Amino acid sequence: METIFKRTNGLTEIPFHYCPGCTHGIVHRLVGEVLEELDILDKAIAVAPVGCSVFAYNYFNCDAHEAAHGRAPAVATGIKRVLPDNIVFTYQGDGDLASIGTAEIVHAAMRGEKITVIFINNAIYGMTGGQMAPTTLAGQKATTAPYGRDPEHCGYPIRMSEMLSTLDGACYIERVSVHNPAHIRKAKKAIKKAFQNQIDKKGFSMIEVLSSCPTNWGLAPKEALDWLETNMIPYYPLNVFKDTEGVK
Repeated sequence: METIFKRTNGLTEIPFHYCPGCTHGIVHRLVGEVLEELDILDKAIAVAPVGCSVFAYNYFNCDAHEAAHGRAPAVATGIKRVLPDNIVFTYQGDGDLASIGTAEIVHAAMRGEKITVIFINNAIYGMTGGQMAPTTLAGQKATTAPYGRDPEHCGYPIRMSEMLSTLDGACYIERVSVHNPAHIRKAKKAIKKAFQNQIDKKGFSMIEVLSSCPTNWGLAPKEALDWLETNMIPYYPLNVFKDTEGVK
């Protein structure tokens, strides 16, 4: 019998530690498939910071480096500059990239570092118990915002893709989602292009992926996907925010 679906060689056989219904696993699969299809597994170096994806080095079937909270772009910059022929990527959550790591991601993009960033936005701090993140929506409840985020008190959710797309060094910025099969296919296409940009020695590329967190949202997995579509996409529209030739 012909095999039509199997584990990608881009992932190891170690079981994921993520909660049931978490879409980190889907994004891991997409990244693994892209690394395999582009034949760059032996050249790829992943950088995982602190967050739900802290153990990503166990899952991607390539070399990997751990980084301190928020510092993945800085670590990736160092690796890429020392090993320019390798394909270096970070895999970061919103609490990591959009909060403690804001300076690192902004300046890496402005410098046009030739790295690929996979940014998971699930609008909450997942690993540490559901605190309000920089991306938590107005009115959305969190352990540190039990009555919902109040913009008058906490400010508004930050739109990272829109902000980074204004920087001269950014080559390719796109926001995608993985809440249904059609959008999963679109997400893979975007991720593949981001890695191809690095292969072609273009500038900084980031793919923001809207992702669900059923555990900390207090929803069943299917309800969480519906909530993402109904609530997150209107505030975080899916779009290509920048697509240029970058800095050679």
